[in-house]
Amino acid sequence: MNTHSWGNNVPLNFLTFIRDGSKFLVAGHKEPDGDCAWSQLAVSSLLRRLGKEVVPCSAGPFKRPEVKPYESYFTSSPSASGDPRSGDLRLIVVDCAYQDRIGDLYPLVQGLPTAIIDHHLPNDCPPWSGNGPRYVDTHAPATSFLVLNLIFALGMKPSKEEAELLFLGLCTDTGFFRHVDSTGAATFEAASILIDAGANPKAAFAAINGGKSLDSRKLLAHVLSRAECFYDGKLVISSEELDETKRFGLEGRDSDSLYQLLQSVEGVEAIVVIRQESPTNCTVGLRSRDQVDVRSIAAAFGGGGHKNAAGLSIAGTIAELTPRFIKAFQPVFTAK
Repeated sequence: MNTHSWGNNVPLNFLTFIRDGSKFLVAGHKEPDGDCAWSQLAVSSLLRRLGKEVVPCSAGPFKRPEVKPYESYFTSSPSASGDPRSGDLRLIVVDCAYQDRIGDLYPLVQGLPTAIIDHHLPNDCPPWSGNGPRYVDTHAPATSFLVLNLIFALGMKPSKEEAELLFLGLCTDTGFFRHVDSTGAATFEAASILIDAGANPKAAFAAINGGKSLDSRKLLAHVLSRAECFYDGKLVISSEELDETKRFGLEGRDSDSLYQLLQSVEGVEAIVVIRQESPTNCTVGLRSRDQVDVRSIAAAFGGGGHKNAAGLSIAGTIAELTPRFIKAFQPVFTAK
C-alpha cells in the first residue's frame, strides 16, 4: 500500500517555473556530495526530456571519490559561452537554499530567476534574494526524494538513468538506509519505485562504498587513533591534521565509514571531526544519533545541516577549535 502521495505537494509555481522556461542552469552547493551532484544530474535529465536546454554547473571541488567520476558532467563557468543572463535563462538550485553555499558560481548566476529544491533546515546564512519558487521539505530524507516527487508532479516517471542517479543520492543521505527510522516507509517506497525503474542496489552500494584506496584506510586509522571521549563517553572528538591531508590526499577521506565506526562505540551520542584544510581554516563535521541536535551546534558556529548530520567551515586551528566545540556541547550533556 502506498504511503506517499507522489507528485501532490510540489508548489504549483515551481511547476510553472519549469514549464514556462526554455533554458536552465542547474546548480548545487560547493564541495558536492552524492545527493547534491546526482540530484542535479537527475533534474538536468528531466529537463532535457521536457525539451529544455540545460547546463549543470558546480563550483566543486569534487572531493568525494563516489562523485569524482561525474565531475566532467558539470561546468564551473556557465558564462564561458556568453552572458548567462541573455535570453530566457533560469536557474534551479538543488540541495542548497543559501546563495553563499554555491561558492564561486554565485557571481555568475546572480540576478537570474531562481527556483530552489532542498531538504535542509534554515541556518544563519543569507538566503537567495528574490521571490522565486521554493520546493523545500525538511522532512524529506534527501533532495533525491524530492526530485523523484517532482518527476511525478510533472506527469512523468523516472527514466533508468534518473532512477540510478536518484537511488545513489537517496542512499547517500540515508547512509544506505541506516538512518531511516519507523517514520521512513515513504523512503523505502521511493527506493522500490527507483529499483522498478532500473536502479541496482548492489551496484549503488559498490559505487558508494567500494573502490577505496589503501591510503583511505590508513587515513581512517590516523583519525581514529586520535579520537577522544568527553562527557562520560557521550561526545567523541577527533581530527585530521593538514600534513595528513597532504600525505593521503583528499580522495583518501571516507567520512561515512569514519562516522559509522565512531557511532558504533557504546554510549556515543555525538561526534565531531575537525579537519585542518589550511594553516588558518578548518572544516568541521558533526554527527549524532537521535538524542542530540548537531545542526543547532553547527548553526552557532555559522554552519548548518540536519539534526543528525551537520557541518561548517571556520577560521582557526584544531588546537584552538577543539575546546570550543567541547564547551558548545556542555549544555547538551550536563542538562541530562
